[in-house]
Amino acid sequence: MLLLDAALDWLAHGLFAASWWQIVLYTLAVTHITILSVTLYLHRHQAHRALDLHAIPSHFFRFWLWLTTGQVTKEWVGVHRKHHAKCETMEDPHSPHAHGIKTVLYTGAELYRAETKNKETLAKFGRGTPDDWIERNLYTRFSWQGVGLMLIINLALFGVAGLSVWAVQMMWIPITAAGIINGIGHYWGYRNFEAPDASTNVSPWGIIIGGEELHNNHHTYPTSAKFSVKPYEFDIGWGYIRAMEIMGLASVKKVPPRLRLGAIQPVADEKTLEALIAHRYEVMAGFARELRRAGKAELALLEAKKADVSRLKLANRWLHRDEDKVPAAARPQIAQIRAEHPVLDKMVTMREELRQMWLSTSASREQLAADLQGWCHRAEESGIAALREFSMKLRAARA
Repeated sequence: MLLLDAALDWLAHGLFAASWWQIVLYTLAVTHITILSVTLYLHRHQAHRALDLHAIPSHFFRFWLWLTTGQVTKEWVGVHRKHHAKCETMEDPHSPHAHGIKTVLYTGAELYRAETKNKETLAKFGRGTPDDWIERNLYTRFSWQGVGLMLIINLALFGVAGLSVWAVQMMWIPITAAGIINGIGHYWGYRNFEAPDASTNVSPWGIIIGGEELHNNHHTYPTSAKFSVKPYEFDIGWGYIRAMEIMGLASVKKVPPRLRLGAIQPVADEKTLEALIAHRYEVMAGFARELRRAGKAELALLEAKKADVSRLKLANRWLHRDEDKVPAAARPQIAQIRAEHPVLDKMVTMREELRQMWLSTSASREQLAADLQGWCHRAEESGIAALREFSMKLRAARA
C-alpha cells in the first residue's frame, strides 16, 4: 500500500513537487536553450561558419540537441545550405513560394525530414560537419534515443505533468523554425534590404527565436554572426555570442559590413564603384529611403489638392522594390502612377540603372566606373533634391 501511495504521489508531483509556475519557468528555460543551440551552433557556427565555437559550448550544444530534438548536425546543415543555394525555387526544401505557405506552416517539419533522406543533398551541402566517434556512434546512430531520455527525465522531475513539458519541447523547433522562420520569414514582414530572395524580418526584436526573426538581414549577409543591423533591432543570439567571446569560448569571423563615408569626391571613381558593389544592399536601402521620402512629398501635394491618394499610397509600397518582387496585380497601377509623377518615374528609372551596375557581367571595371560617373552627373543635374543628395553621399562612399 505504501508503495502504491508513493507511486501515485510521484505521478502527481514528480521528484520535486514543483508548482505550475516552476514547471512553466523550466519549460521556458529548456526551450530557450534549444533555440540557442539551433541558432548559435547549427546555424551560425556550422552552416555558415560565421563564428568559431570552443569545444565546450560546441559539445554542449550537440548533446543538448540530441537530447531535446534528435537533430543530426549534418542533416540540418545540408538542408539549410541547400535552402540558401536554391532559395525560392522548386529545389528549395521549404520555400513557401515554391511549395505554398500553408504547406510550409503546417508540414514544414515533414518537408525537412523528406529532404534529409536525399543523400545527394547531404553529400553536397553537409560537408565539414562533425564526424567524430560520438557523432557516428551516438548522435547520428541513435538520434531519437536522446528525446526518449528527455521524456524519462521530465517524467521523473514532474510526474505526469512532464509529458506536457516534453510535448512542448518536441513541438518547439518544428513550430518556430520549420513553420515561422521557413514559412512566415519568407512570406510576411518587413525588409531592410532587397536580397535576391523573398526573405523578411518577422520582428525587429529577435528574442523568442534567438534572433532568427531577423531573417531578411540574415539572407542579405548570410555569413554574418550578427543578425541585427538597424539601431532599433535586437538579436539576443548576438548577445550570447559576445558573452562567449569575452569568456574565450567563441570567436566571431564576420559581421555585417558597414559603408564608410569620407570626403565627397569631385567625381565618382573606381573606389566609389568598389563601395557600391561591396555595399550594394546598404546603398540601395539608402536609395529606398530617398524614394519613400519623394513619394511622401508627392502624396502631400495630392492631399493639398484634395485629390485621390489611394493609388499613390499603393505605389509607394512597391516603388523601391525590384520589379520581379512587385505583385503582378499592382504593376498596372504603378505604371500609371509613374506616368503621372515624373519625379517618381525618374527615381525608379535611375534606381534600376544603378542596380544594373553590379549585375553587369560584360562591362569592364573602367566602363562601369565611367557609367557611375555619368549616373551621378545626371542625378545631380536632375533637379530632384533626393537624387542630388543621394548622389553626393554616394561620391563620399568608400569600401
